[in-house]
Amino acid sequence: MIDQLISFDQDAFLAINQGLSNAFFDWLMPILRNRYTWAPLYLFIIIFCIRNYKKNGLYIIAFLLITFGITDHVSSSIIKKSVERVRPCRDVEFKDEVNVLVRCSGGYSFTSSHAANHFAIAVALIMVFYRKWKHILWLGLSWAAVISFAQVYVGVHYPLDIIGGALLGSIIGCLTGLGFRYLVPNLTPVKNEA
Repeated sequence: MIDQLISFDQDAFLAINQGLSNAFFDWLMPILRNRYTWAPLYLFIIIFCIRNYKKNGLYIIAFLLITFGITDHVSSSIIKKSVERVRPCRDVEFKDEVNVLVRCSGGYSFTSSHAANHFAIAVALIMVFYRKWKHILWLGLSWAAVISFAQVYVGVHYPLDIIGGALLGSIIGCLTGLGFRYLVPNLTPVKNEA
């Protein structure tokens, strides 16, 4: 059963990493998975929260940082070190078939910390803002999914690494989002006085 799952995962990986390979994606996917690409979005979230929600905005930012910290620790320091799954770009029996478009990290593969962290942040933001802004559901999940997909395309994660990371991040983001909603039950923007 495990061998079949690994074989399926490798086939799915190759279908994305090689089957979808094209010059445009070869240029775009490394950009999408680069943390610096999204720095303006993170800055916007910080400014938006503080400007519109003042003190509660600081709480939102604190909860997002807590969410990120918990997720990254669980994914990188607990699960990866327990599972010890080798990345596709480092697997000696498989790496010659991999189209690697970025530096191949020496760390382990399962779960994808990129997927876990971005899904955690997306779900936490959904939990905080969904009542006021319904579009955040598809925007947040699409954003996390695109970054996660890019991890497979560039050759550093298998699809099951992404699915595991997405599930982990979603669970943690949901829990911290529920915690925030419990502590700040009536989140409303603060009107700026002229």
